[in-house]
Amino acid sequence: MNDLLRTAPAARPAAPADPALPRLAFLGVGWIGRHRMKSLLEAGLAEAVALADASPEALEEAARIAPGARVHSSLDALIAERPDGLVIATPSAQHAEQAIAALEAGIAVFCQKPLGRSEAEARAVIEAARRADRLLGVDFSYRHTAGMEAIRELVRSGALGTLLALDLTFHNAYGPDKPWFYDRALSGGGAVMDLGVHLVDLALWLLDFPEIAHVDSHLSAGGEPLVAGMEAVEDFAVATLTPRSGPVIRIACSWRLQAGRDAVIEASVYGTGGGAAMRNVDGSFYDFVTERFHGTRREALARPPEDWGGKAIAAWAARLARSKGFDPSAEGLAAVSAAIDRIYAAAR
Repeated sequence: MNDLLRTAPAARPAAPADPALPRLAFLGVGWIGRHRMKSLLEAGLAEAVALADASPEALEEAARIAPGARVHSSLDALIAERPDGLVIATPSAQHAEQAIAALEAGIAVFCQKPLGRSEAEARAVIEAARRADRLLGVDFSYRHTAGMEAIRELVRSGALGTLLALDLTFHNAYGPDKPWFYDRALSGGGAVMDLGVHLVDLALWLLDFPEIAHVDSHLSAGGEPLVAGMEAVEDFAVATLTPRSGPVIRIACSWRLQAGRDAVIEASVYGTGGGAAMRNVDGSFYDFVTERFHGTRREALARPPEDWGGKAIAAWAARLARSKGFDPSAEGLAAVSAAIDRIYAAAR
């Protein structure tokens, strides 16, 4: 248990909250935590009432974004603020424990991915949300790009005919800059847990979470196959997920791949009546072009620029403003974690 759970609070006066907006506390205000908080505040979707982080520097930067929020250094202090919701952006090993603590206190939760390092951890959080009847969300932000929303509509409407395959890729020319990413006990895994989780989520979400009958995978670290007993986490992975009915799902992800660009991010769907794909532009992590395919022809569905990074948390906050109650769609989060578990198991 880290300092965010046991350190005594160091508070400062807070500005009055707007009763019309959800009152949110933010646990972990590094880059991603600050970005999500800033997007909510600028959109006028929530009130930041409290912040906590083990890093004084991160807290100082976050306080400039939300000058009315109380500053703390413990989860207990955030819970004592009795916010409507808690936004978690801490290392992966802490997600489940912190989310469950908040939910058991009657506080809704929005968590960075992964929700847990395993299906067991994810299911424990979901069950806590169900028991507390509180809203639970995870930052699977790629669902909220205009391109993926358009592709999902094509899939759901049957416009692509019988689906044959989904191909999803996320190669990053860099590796994570925090040591805990490379410690399996803290991260739960390497590139699959960091990047592949987005791909698995997109595939299952597009297909309305089918039952997966079989999984094949190959994981490697530094060019060597990842086998049982190795302490290293994978920096390259390919996997095939075969649903009991429906198209084959193929994913590939990596850190530090020498692809001549910062990133390669693609999600393609192929069917008997056409296809569609979302692809990043010139190695960008943020700009995507999405097209629909008709044989050898193509038509544009979405083009940059698009500010999509904060849409997942915005949707959660809007839902929270209407109701704090449990959303049964959270069950899909367990399916994602279960598929990740099977990718690791198949490789070993």
